[in-house]
This record gives sequence, C-alpha cells and structure tokens, in this order.
Amino acid sequence: MSNVTPPVALTIAGSDSGGAAGIQADLRAFAALGVYGTTAVTAVTAQNTVGVQDVHVIPAEHVDAQIGSVVTDLRPSAVKTGMLATEATIAAVAARARRGDLANLVVDPVMVASTGHRLLDRQAERAYVERLFPHALVVTPNLREAAVLVGRELRTVEDMVSAARQLAETGARHVVVKGGHLGGSSAVDVIWTGTKATVLSVPRVETANVHGTGCTLSAAVAAHLALGNSPVEAIERAKAFLTKALRGAAAWTLGSGQGPVDTLAWAAEVVDDPHVEVQTADSRTDTCSRASCDRPG
Repeated sequence: MSNVTPPVALTIAGSDSGGAAGIQADLRAFAALGVYGTTAVTAVTAQNTVGVQDVHVIPAEHVDAQIGSVVTDLRPSAVKTGMLATEATIAAVAARARRGDLANLVVDPVMVASTGHRLLDRQAERAYVERLFPHALVVTPNLREAAVLVGRELRTVEDMVSAARQLAETGARHVVVKGGHLGGSSAVDVIWTGTKATVLSVPRVETANVHGTGCTLSAAVAAHLALGNSPVEAIERAKAFLTKALRGAAAWTLGSGQGPVDTLAWAAEVVDDPHVEVQTADSRTDTCSRASCDRPG
C-alpha cells in the first residue's frame, strides 16, 4: 500500500451504461495506471455492446459547473475530453482551456460512430477545430474523424501523415491519427510533433472486443501526462497499454456485439513496466519522403 498522493486526471465525457466506453473506460484506465480519476459528465447514454439506444445530453452550464468544482479543488494534472455532444459544451470546455484551467489537455474528438454515422453537425465539428484544438497538447482523432476534419478520405499511412500535419495547423501541439480502421496485419498510428511524423506499429490483435478503444487510449495518454511523461512518451505508453487491453479481452464474450477491452487485469504490471514491443519508425524513411515528413509544421 502506497501513502504517496496520486496525481489527478479529469475526464470530460459521456457515460456508457454498458461500461465499455466513455467515463467508465476512462476511470478504469486512470486507476490501472495509478492516477486518481475525476469526471465531468456531458451526456448519459443508454447503450450496450450492440449500440446506443438513447442519449440524454447534460446542459453545457452544468458540465461547466462540474469542471469548475474539480479544477478549483482537486487541480488535475491532465485533462481529457471524450463525447462533448453539443457545440455549446465544446465552447464551454474551450473557454475553460483558454483560461488555463485544463492542464495538459488531450482532446479525443468523438465525432463519428463505429458505424460511420456522424454524431455532430458541421457547426459543432468546426467548433472542435476552431475553438478547442488550439488549446490541446494532444488530439487523438481516429481515421474516420481525421477524414471528416480534413475533408478527404484517408487510405494509407502517407495519407495519415498528411492529415496529422494539416490538423497541427489548428494549433494542436501533438496530433495522433489512429489507424485502427486502416486494416492490414499491423495497427498503425501516426504522431505529428510539429516538425516530423513518427509511426507507431504493433501486430494487430484479432478480436471483436474493441468497444472503448479510443477512450482507453486517450485516457491512458492523459494518465501518463499526469504522471509526468512527455507527450510522445505518453502516447507510446498509451498504445502499449491499449495493446495489452486488447490482448487481454480478445477471447471475452461479454454481450452479443462489440465487447470491451480488458483494462484492469494487469494493473500492477503496467504501473511497473508499461512497455510492450512497439515498433517506432521515423516516417522520413519508412512511410514517406523527407520532403513531405521533415517539413516544419
């Protein structure tokens, strides 16, 4: 038992009654990594492994009040956003970020459902880019969300590099384009750091249990930032953490649809040694030309 006070992280996200995604996934990731989790709930959903049956959106002013209660007392060292649901809530969170209330902000722009359905109107999507991204230390769009944000299809790693570099022009200091929907034998993510792209690749885990993977990754990034890691270290360790979560739940049969990942089974192991073998490649040599990858962002 440790008597050391843990660092604090805040998740601003929706609730998932099925427990696989949203604040439930975020709190499990925080706990597994030794970080004390706090919440501001943006929406209450009725959902399970098959889909979302109902959504109750929390008014933006109440979301802001929750954030205020946490940041004025518990003072989180890192903050992540998930489902923000409305333009008004995005604006409220952006206002908090602009005032400096949201340290080490990780923005997971939940915009597109796993079915490909757009969850926000275009005005709300613009609010992400114009109001919230400029204050983000890390943004973590998946392939479909990045495609919406840059206005074109992304089919290759080179496309992901180009999209990440373009999204960095919004002011976000680190952009992670997640390639889980790209297919192939490897799960590939691209990090744009402002000056170059780095490609993270691990063997793909064959499993139907992928509900909450985006939430888990971004929460793990925030947790590692709260623990004092650099942004790139936090992203690399978060990918290792998610890979173990996918492996742990690969054979689970929870529900009849997309089940959750196994975030907690190895909690002590991850805290002691958070690494799995992740191939890191500088995309100047591995995925694109020097001219396209080594250009200042």
